[in-house]
Amino acid sequence: MFNLLKNKLSSFINSFSKKTEDKIEEKEKEVKEAKKEEKEEKEEKGAKEKLEVRLSLESKAKAVFLSEIEIKEKDVDDLLTDLEMSLLEADVAYDVSKSMCDELKKKLVGMRVQKHGVSETIRGVIRDVLAEKLGARRLDFIDAVEHAPRPVKILFLGPNGAGKTTTMAKLARRLGEHGMKCVFSASDTFRAAAIEQTEHHGKKLGIEVIKHKYGADPAAVAFDAINYAKAHGIDVVLIDSSGRQETNANLLDEMKKIVRVAKPDLKIFIGESIAGNAIVEQVKKFHEVLGLDGIILTKIDCDAKGGSTLSIAQTSGVPIIYIGTGQNYEDLEEFDARKIVDEILS
Repeated sequence: MFNLLKNKLSSFINSFSKKTEDKIEEKEKEVKEAKKEEKEEKEEKGAKEKLEVRLSLESKAKAVFLSEIEIKEKDVDDLLTDLEMSLLEADVAYDVSKSMCDELKKKLVGMRVQKHGVSETIRGVIRDVLAEKLGARRLDFIDAVEHAPRPVKILFLGPNGAGKTTTMAKLARRLGEHGMKCVFSASDTFRAAAIEQTEHHGKKLGIEVIKHKYGADPAAVAFDAINYAKAHGIDVVLIDSSGRQETNANLLDEMKKIVRVAKPDLKIFIGESIAGNAIVEQVKKFHEVLGLDGIILTKIDCDAKGGSTLSIAQTSGVPIIYIGTGQNYEDLEEFDARKIVDEILS
């Protein structure tokens, strides 16, 4: 009898504790959501204040009698100065920031807008221009792979520590979701740990890894992986490579050899969004030497604003196709120009 009472009491306590924990967790979630909404409202309000048009006395006087007004240069001078500072604070390169603001001035001055919607119209124009610059060149990665001759060869390149191997694995998962079979080429033979990392991802994703011993010819590994894909009906060969800086001519020559041997259909640059203006120079050099087809920016979750994306798009002309938002396989998002612009302006 005592044991039965003890068990019931224990069960009641456990149930009460569980309900209390659930309520606390639910309350914490509500508080977190409320804080998030408050932060978003503040950011939106801040963005609007930054992009507020302060009309000159001349324009204000005309607005009294007219339903629409013509934007004068002095109406947008302060606005564009604030915008340029916002772009610089978001890690947009100085030359790009100035070029953007100069172009916006040409577009805005002389524009006729309804007097009651001046600021809203101007904000819309700014967002449209920046988003257009970011998304001027696009690459539908999945569509490009689906319509390319088999096997499709994709080479991943970029500086050390940018996350090439992990990003390659993320793309393999995404390609698998579209019914395409992949094989990994462990062509980063300069680091034994890199081969092990590729094997780790291959095991988790159920993907075959073609490898040679440490220090082997990277191009030879890619060659064997392509032949394996042809023999086994594999759709896509994903070729890893060792990290290299754009200033190392010898390593870039080694990459040229991989390109000559593998003849990749797509050459994808993997770089850290948090590298700031350094990544702009990296992309320009790699594109100049090897010819890039697309860019994937990693660690965007660590980048406060993402302004480097605008610099890259404007200076290189190479499309940004994905952004990495974490270490998990699903942490890969298609590049959304408008979302990045909103971040830059917030």
